[in-house]
Formats: sequence, structure tokens, C-alpha cells
Amino acid sequence: MSRHPFSMLAVLTALGVLFTMEAAAEEAASPKKALATLGGGCFWCTEAVYEVTNGVHSAVSGYAGGRFVNPTYEAVSTGQTGHAEVVQIEYDPSVISYEKVLEVFFRTHDPTTLNRQGPDHGTQYRSAIFYHDDEQRETAERVIAALNESRAYGKPIVTEVAPLERFYPAEAYHQDFFAKNPNQGYCRAVVSPKVEKYRKAFADLLKPEGGLSQ
Repeated sequence: MSRHPFSMLAVLTALGVLFTMEAAAEEAASPKKALATLGGGCFWCTEAVYEVTNGVHSAVSGYAGGRFVNPTYEAVSTGQTGHAEVVQIEYDPSVISYEKVLEVFFRTHDPTTLNRQGPDHGTQYRSAIFYHDDEQRETAERVIAALNESRAYGKPIVTEVAPLERFYPAEAYHQDFFAKNPNQGYCRAVVSPKVEKYRKAFADLLKPEGGLSQ
């Protein structure tokens, strides 16, 4: 018989505490993740804005709100599928709140023009918030009500607020489009000025040099 009958129990207890502490430390160190799905006109613009926003892990262009399964860009562009061009944003809510995500959204497109953003028109370019849960819905409705009450735009907001039923990522060539094609005609004329305007208005929300979230 061991001269220290409780030594093994003590070792196991200590290891259990150590593992628990390590797991807690790993969880604390791991970035928290939440999703927001927003349509603010051409998804190249929306994606480009959020990709430079601190706390955003990724911004994926895609389609939501339509009737057809696995829609293509060509089909959505007809305006007949019911889908909107959207960006699904994965972000860290401990760095940027959902309300702040929406503030960026409303400050970087015109939510008062029905099915239109600048030169782009059609239902696929509608202003839309596709919420992931009731808390997001309530936040969106509260933000819109406050903006309307303050007459921030001088006209009523027409942004659609609807549950996200399905998000379809867009084709690979649409992803990171502005970053990969800064000299493309639409990017130079529309996306670049929007991103620069955002950089000036939201300097405190930008990712640090190098593009890494904190």
C-alpha cells in the first residue's frame, strides 16, 4: 500500500484545476464571433467597408432574401429571384457591438431609396437587414426608429428588416473584389470614394495598420 494514499487524488485534482484554468484562458484568448447579414446595395461596396473595420473577422459577399436555391449572380442580377446582394459579417462583439455594426451600415449607404443605391437599381440592391435572432431584430427596429425620429435623413427609412432564412455565398470572383481589383472601373468610380469617406468618418473604428483586428 502507498505510504501516501491521497497523493494520486491530489495530483488528479491539481491536474483538473490546471486543465480548467487552461481551458478558461484559451476561451478568453479566442476571439468571440457573431454574425450580421446586411444588404446596402452593391456588395462590393459593403464588403470593402467592413473589411477595414476593427473587430470584423471576415466579410463575405452573397445573396439572401430570395425564393430560389443556390442563386447565381446572373440570376440575381435580373431582379427576378427576390434575392438581395448582401454581405455576411463575422465580428467580435467584444470589440464592435451589433448596434455599432448597424451604425456603420446606415452611415455608408442611403437607406431611404427603395431598391436603389446610386447608379444601381433593382430589388437586388435594396437596403436590408436580415437578422439572426430576436435581439438583432429588436436592435435593428430600435435603431431605425431613432433615426426616423431624429429625421437623420430627412426622409423615411425604407430598409427591410427580415429574418435570415438562408445565406448563399457569391461566386469566388466576387469575394474581396475591391481589394483585388482597385483599378476596375466601378471600383474607382464608386467603391473607392465610399471607402475613403468611411475611413475619414470612422477613423476610430478602422483596423490598425496591417489590417488585423484587435
